[in-house]
Amino acid sequence: MNFHKEPLIYTGEVHLNVTDLEKSVNYYKEVIGFKVLEEEANKAVLTADGKTPLLILEQPENVTPKEPHRSGLYHFALLLPERADLGAIIKHFIQHNVRLGASDHLVSEALYLSDPDGNGIEVYIDRDPSVWHWEDGKVAMSTDPLDGESIIAESAGRVWDGLPAGTVMGHVHLHVAHLPETKTFYNALGFEVVTTYPQALFMSNGKYHHHLGLNTWNGVGAPRPSEDSAGLRSFTLIYPTESVLKEALAKVEALGVEVESLGNENLIEDPSGNRIVLRVGN
Repeated sequence: MNFHKEPLIYTGEVHLNVTDLEKSVNYYKEVIGFKVLEEEANKAVLTADGKTPLLILEQPENVTPKEPHRSGLYHFALLLPERADLGAIIKHFIQHNVRLGASDHLVSEALYLSDPDGNGIEVYIDRDPSVWHWEDGKVAMSTDPLDGESIIAESAGRVWDGLPAGTVMGHVHLHVAHLPETKTFYNALGFEVVTTYPQALFMSNGKYHHHLGLNTWNGVGAPRPSEDSAGLRSFTLIYPTESVLKEALAKVEALGVEVESLGNENLIEDPSGNRIVLRVGN
């Protein structure tokens, strides 16, 4: 996230339950362009740069299909380094007849698709932060048609060869049960609201356009998914220093949130049951 001057709390790897590990690994390799970093009988760790985990896929023993109208993952978002990379993957998706959505959000240009279990994926690039429009602490975002032709033109001569090494987990967008208590929870973790949308809010740290999307589009009061259903198992937030992390943990504990310490990591749940791993970055 090198377009910011100050240390950030940012999103790390996303951990998904899937119904067919082999099928999902093949999809994420062949369609999305991940490499396999580690693999065992029921679990695979995927990477873009060959060393940094970005996506973990796990097939629970008693896995069930993704359940509708629940809290959980709306999409995870892979941030590519350059606009030409987005053009190259558009051409790749077209060649593989991948069904796509697309939007220009003013701050970014984005593609949308779903994996075999219906987990949402965004692949996007950021516009330079110098052209983002801020007013009264809020950033202007929109959902406009994407100029795919100019993006493809920018990738002239570039052949898609998998996710670029500089790909990061740009943000995570969640279905939640209630926005007010969700806002309070993520405020405590160090995030502030930077824009709103009908039945949704977007939060960030360090004046990014958003690290977290939070919506009630599956219904206010949406129940938690079953433990072993396909979908979000957890996502990671990475803190710049131990002191910043400890301050965030103290604030969520003051809200009555239980913190489970797992060595160098801490596991908590947001008010809608979305699990979060918190740790200090390397």
